[in-house]
Amino acid sequence: MLKTVQTKHLVIAYDEQGSSSGWPVVLLHGFPYDIHAYDDVGQRLIAEGARVITPYLRGYGATRFQSPTTIRSGQQAAMGADLLALLDALTRNRRHVN
Repeated sequence: MLKTVQTKHLVIAYDEQGSSSGWPVVLLHGFPYDIHAYDDVGQRLIAEGARVITPYLRGYGATRFQSPTTIRSGQQAAMGADLLALLDALTRNRRHVN
């Protein structure tokens, strides 16, 4: 089941599997793939104790822009900023859960 986190520019949809106490691994898909490109390797990582997070990048799947005025960019810098925002949101959410 997909989860979502809200960041400044996006609502990022992601799949998270494995133990919440496992070592985190983020798997980022590229064009034209999606999170399912990592189904096999994700299971291998989980078997080794990883917490696997596979987000839908901007423009893919259920990830959505917060505002219609946000610039639509597929540049690496935008993707990197999205990744940092995702990790920040996951860290904030995790602190509130514990």
